[in-house]
Amino acid sequence: MILTKAQYDEIAQCLVSVPPTRQSLRKLKQRFPSQSQATLLSIFSQEYQKHIKRTHGKHHTLEAIENYYQRYLNGVVKNGAAPVLLELANEVEYAPSLMARIILERFLQEHDETPPSKSVINSMLRDPSQIPDGVLANQVYQCIVNDCCYGPLVDCIKHAIGHEHEVLLRDLLLEKNLSFLDEDQLRAKGYDKTPDFILQVPVVMLCPLAVEGHIIHWIESKASFGDECSHHAYLHDQFWSYWNRS
Repeated sequence: MILTKAQYDEIAQCLVSVPPTRQSLRKLKQRFPSQSQATLLSIFSQEYQKHIKRTHGKHHTLEAIENYYQRYLNGVVKNGAAPVLLELANEVEYAPSLMARIILERFLQEHDETPPSKSVINSMLRDPSQIPDGVLANQVYQCIVNDCCYGPLVDCIKHAIGHEHEVLLRDLLLEKNLSFLDEDQLRAKGYDKTPDFILQVPVVMLCPLAVEGHIIHWIESKASFGDECSHHAYLHDQFWSYWNRS
């Protein structure tokens, strides 16, 4: 199914007023029943990431960090089993996994008296059982499993989906008897930036899309929704270098 710009704008506008929760995703599906869950989730995730990038700075001032940490401490004193961190993240409209990182870093600074390394923080977020405080470990776990857009769990899902689409694309190329080189083969030949596949014999695309009649030299698989922002970023970071070598 092809999504029109007007349809995309309507979905994106609807997302302005909803929090990044699974409940919001369900409401979105009810509002736009003709769109697939995967399409809505991808748009939801991209729009929310734009919001996080715009507001990231205000959550990382010393004043904000201390405020969040004290609210966390006061909350768990009252009820350590309540989702204190998750509710705090939702209240201030920040990603739960990123809020968990802020509080975990602040906790470790207080108890270790030295700034924790990024690798230690990442390891604890991937496996909260490593956190030396049981209450905080549970709070971090709740944030990770309830975050739709950020965190180690989401990263694993994105990686798996991306790999799945590359495998599907490879199978399709083989099915069409098209000769190609994949990323590993291209790197072995000395390429620094590589698309997923370079066609050894270019083909002409004949389908009712924007590339109709164009000669295809290479293919890059992106298992996410392609809005204008992401297209511009991919052009700058990847696609122009591929195009210059075609």
